[in-house]
Amino acid sequence: MIAPHMSSVRRGLLFIALFMATPLIADDWPQWRGPNRDALLRDKGWLKSFPSNGLQTLWRIPINPGYSGPAVVGDRLYVMDRLETRRLERKPGEKSIPAIEGMERVLCLDARTGATNWEHSYESAYRIDYPGGPRTTPLVHQGRVYTLGAMGDLRCLDAQSGKLAWSRKFLSDFDLQEPPLWGWAAHPIVVGSNVICSVGKDGSGVVAFNCATGQESWRALTSKEIGYAPPALATINGKSQVIVWLTDLLAGLDPETGRTHWIFPYPAEGKAQRPEVTVSTPIVKDDHVFVSTFYHGALLLKISNGVPTVVWNRKSTSKSTFNDGLHTVMSSLVFHDGAIFGVCGMGELRCLDEKTGERLWETYAATGGKKGLFANAFLVQHEDGFYIWNDQGELISARLGRKGYEEISRAKLLEPTEHARGRTIVWSHPAFANHCIYVRNNEELVCASLARMREPGF
Repeated sequence: MIAPHMSSVRRGLLFIALFMATPLIADDWPQWRGPNRDALLRDKGWLKSFPSNGLQTLWRIPINPGYSGPAVVGDRLYVMDRLETRRLERKPGEKSIPAIEGMERVLCLDARTGATNWEHSYESAYRIDYPGGPRTTPLVHQGRVYTLGAMGDLRCLDAQSGKLAWSRKFLSDFDLQEPPLWGWAAHPIVVGSNVICSVGKDGSGVVAFNCATGQESWRALTSKEIGYAPPALATINGKSQVIVWLTDLLAGLDPETGRTHWIFPYPAEGKAQRPEVTVSTPIVKDDHVFVSTFYHGALLLKISNGVPTVVWNRKSTSKSTFNDGLHTVMSSLVFHDGAIFGVCGMGELRCLDEKTGERLWETYAATGGKKGLFANAFLVQHEDGFYIWNDQGELISARLGRKGYEEISRAKLLEPTEHARGRTIVWSHPAFANHCIYVRNNEELVCASLARMREPGF
């Protein structure tokens, strides 16, 4: 293990030497869920079985609180955090949330050493629940970094220098009275010349902004609440479309114009939960779109010639057990081996049959061994296996299939530092790049080696 007190210069030299010793080329992780937003590592050389003494930590640095996951492009890492400066407690009977003064910050770090290249900060007074910091992962595209703060501050920065190119403030620009209850959390997506975001209010549920100028290109859809689900890009029925999941609807939009290809009222049974908890990314396979929520279970749609129909809709009949379907909260879902995998709101890693929605198996092994409200894990596929990053700061290497869960290795990388729902958790998505994993909690950011066929590290 590289000592935390080792100088950044020495750590950088060691990182570079180890990196140059391998011919393997690792993909970048420029946004939420990776290059294609599908939580799939396409490059080779990732470690499957961990050393008995754990993974090699290459560096770790202090960081302010936040849920924002890292993005990594080449030797640069981008992440967001927050410094709270003044908090007022809510008075008895007060409905509105008092403003919590503070600064949101965008950090650009050396991915090899953790040293700071630049930082950009701005005032952001929070009026949201779970005020621990920004939620979204920075998006790096063609020399620009796009960030979205919890209070709707959309910013475009030069990736090299950190200079601000343009900014938008959703609350004032779109005449919104309040932010979403848990803040803006849907990770933006770049398609063509636009960066596309969930915004809010009548007709502006989704808005596209020109990547270079920040000027509005188009707006679409109306929903009582926008929710927190990041948009996805897919080709369905031969048409490229942005798949948008707001609390009242699912839709496929033309990314250039915002025109609606198809729309489906959500939830399927027509009884919305308020506040709604649409959080995870819609998952697309061929002409099928899959979503899952804590309250409404799992829904699979088939899109035929622009017409959505329900393939199956699995919802538990018991609110106390959620014993049917897949009732996820934040877990990133995956199609694999003719099945769908995700983590339910009580921590059950479940496998559903892709064709019927029938539950094939479940286990608590990946999330702490027992039930836990909103217990979570992120699933990332590599070759024939998965990395599972759980909310206890553990990385698990496992195989997932229709027949069950097979754990290969487990390593503790971080201590959970956030208290929520009676548990202590880490709710930040990891990044995988340079054959490393980059993870953070509310106190520190860590880089650990996952390079195979090398001893040690890269």
